[in-house]
Amino acid sequence: MEENYKNKSAMNVASLVLGIISIITELFWYIALPTGILAIVFGVKSALNTGSKIGKAGMITGIAGLSLFAFIYIGMTLILILSNM
Repeated sequence: MEENYKNKSAMNVASLVLGIISIITELFWYIALPTGILAIVFGVKSALNTGSKIGKAGMITGIAGLSLFAFIYIGMTLILILSNM
């Protein structure tokens, strides 16, 4: 039973760390996109299994990282399109 608990707590921490990495590296799509998605997946799994606040925080940071990523790249695309008109 204790071994199961360790795996779930590691998933909580992994979710939070991946979410923070996705926020910090939002300008690099090849890092921000997979880390944000993994943070959300791990956060949802750990929040549903254990109800952990760290898992929820990881899910929130993953969502924030992906949102910032999308906002920056959509904005850059719009600027490029509108500047060529």
